[in-house]
Amino acid sequence: MYKAAPRLLLGALLLLTGCYNLGSQRLDQDQSDYSLSLIAAGKRQTLLNIVRLRYADTPGFLDTTQLISGYQLQRSLSIGVGTDTPIRPSGGAGVQFQESPTFTFQPVTGDAYAQSFLRPMPIGSLLPLAMGGLPIDVLFRLAVQSINLINNAGAIGSGVGRGSPEFFELIHDLRVLQVAGLLGIQLEHSAEVPGKTPSFDRVFLTVSSTDNPVLAETVYETRRFFQMKPHDERVEAVYGAGQPRPGQIRILTRTMLGALGQIAYQIDVPQDDITSGRTQPRILLIGRETKPIVVVHVGNTLPENTFSSVRYNKRYYYISENDFDSKLAFTMLQILLELSKTTKNPGTIVTIPVNG
Repeated sequence: MYKAAPRLLLGALLLLTGCYNLGSQRLDQDQSDYSLSLIAAGKRQTLLNIVRLRYADTPGFLDTTQLISGYQLQRSLSIGVGTDTPIRPSGGAGVQFQESPTFTFQPVTGDAYAQSFLRPMPIGSLLPLAMGGLPIDVLFRLAVQSINLINNAGAIGSGVGRGSPEFFELIHDLRVLQVAGLLGIQLEHSAEVPGKTPSFDRVFLTVSSTDNPVLAETVYETRRFFQMKPHDERVEAVYGAGQPRPGQIRILTRTMLGALGQIAYQIDVPQDDITSGRTQPRILLIGRETKPIVVVHVGNTLPENTFSSVRYNKRYYYISENDFDSKLAFTMLQILLELSKTTKNPGTIVTIPVNG
């Protein structure tokens, strides 16, 4: 029996002083959990701002600038050995685990707001997204207001914001060429000359030839719209509206606020909200594309299967999980939002410690 006490003491010590891979175990789980939470929160914020714009309410943006997840592990051990025979060890052991996450938020205001949401999207940042496989028709519906002299749907009410049928025909043809591998984007960088002009990027859209008779017709119509010469395969894309110069197309990109507003005014809200004057009728698109780019449903109850949802003025607004086209367009909108963000000196910062 005397040999039992040292063995018990040794076992307890090994239990408390053994390897606790707390950091490595929590890293993978926390990274996944916080990533999912940040993405879900970002989607809800974007959807809420779209709904706010639908009702002429002020949008607001709050960035999560810092996440700190601290952990503390405390272990205690007490063992006593009596003098009685037989010897019986006594005591106790304890482990205490404490989590202290802290979130830091920063409102987007001032210069950061102007740069992120009121500045037109640069063509050199927008068009290369199509090179990564994003559908160019969805991209243009979200971020382009006009190409040459034809207009996309605008972020205003009534019929004047419906857009030109030719715009939807053009982006349909561009998507066909993109899928067929006949549409490309080229970036040319001009090196900076000291004491002269700064460096700049030029963006070219290429439309390749093909022997396929069906695709050849689409190539011909696209080149004709871009006023390309018969044997030219590329045209320079420049920012602006109106009639382009020879060898160029003029693309007027939207601001992020404009992209959000265009989606907002396509929400089919209850009729009593329109009758009461709380909002205007939604845009009715014309031409090939008559379906809103992002279908946002409105209801008094919330279905179980939703991609993202918010509650506003006692109603639920949500995007269905089963609507792939709306989910894709909304995800691309989130990508554009991230690309539009700019780094500015922090202003007002809200830090919230979370105690479990």
